[in-house]
Amino acid sequence: MEITDTNITIRLFLSLLLGGLIGLERESHKRPAGFRTHILVCLGSTLVMLISLYGFSEFTRWTNFSRDPARLAAQVVSGIGFLGAGTILREGTSVKGLTTAASLWTVAAIGLAVGAGFYFAAVFTTALVLLTLLVLDKIEHRWLLTKDYDHLVVSVSDHPGQLGNIATVLGNYGIKITNVEITPSIEGNTIVHLIVAVPSNTKKEVLLEEIYNIDGIITARYNEGED
Repeated sequence: MEITDTNITIRLFLSLLLGGLIGLERESHKRPAGFRTHILVCLGSTLVMLISLYGFSEFTRWTNFSRDPARLAAQVVSGIGFLGAGTILREGTSVKGLTTAASLWTVAAIGLAVGAGFYFAAVFTTALVLLTLLVLDKIEHRWLLTKDYDHLVVSVSDHPGQLGNIATVLGNYGIKITNVEITPSIEGNTIVHLIVAVPSNTKKEVLLEEIYNIDGIITARYNEGED
C-alpha cells in the first residue's frame, strides 16, 4: 500500500481543521485542554494511523511478515485516557473537566478516521460534537439543570474560611453543592457562584437570610436568569 505526499498533506490539514474547531469551543470556555491541545491530539492520531497503514509497506514483501494496522490505533484510544485524566478536576463535591476529557478522546478518534481516509465519518462526527457542545449545552442548562438546581451568588469579604462557612450552612439544610466558581469583583470583594440542589421543602428566603448573617457576607441572592 502506498500513499502520495499530497494525500498525506490533505489528511493532516483536515485533521488540524477538525481538531481546531472542537478546540476553539473548549478554549472559549477556558478549559484546561483548548485549541492547541485538541489540534495536537488530532494531528498525532492521524499521523499514527498513517504510519500504521503505510509506514511498514516495505516489509510486506517478507514472507513471514504479519501486519495489523489496528494495533497502533488501539494504543491511541487507550493512551489518550491519560491525557484526558489530566483535565478532570475535583472541587469539593463537584467534578469538572469530564466533557473536555471526552472531547479529547473523540478528537483522537476523529484523527484516526482522517488518517484511515474516512473523511465523511470524521467531518460528520466533528459536526455532531460541535452540536453537542454548543447547542445541547444550552438545552441542558435551560431545560434540565434549572428545574432541579439553583444558581446562588454570594459576595464575601476577603477573609479565609468564608467558603467553608457557606458550605456549613448549606449542609445544615441538606443542600448539595454541584459546582463552585470564585471570581474577584470590581469592589475588591470575592464573588462566589454556587450551583446547588435545594430540597423542595427548604424555604429559600430563610436560607438566604442565614447566609447573609454569616460574618463577612456582603450580599446573597439567587440568579434567576443564568443559563
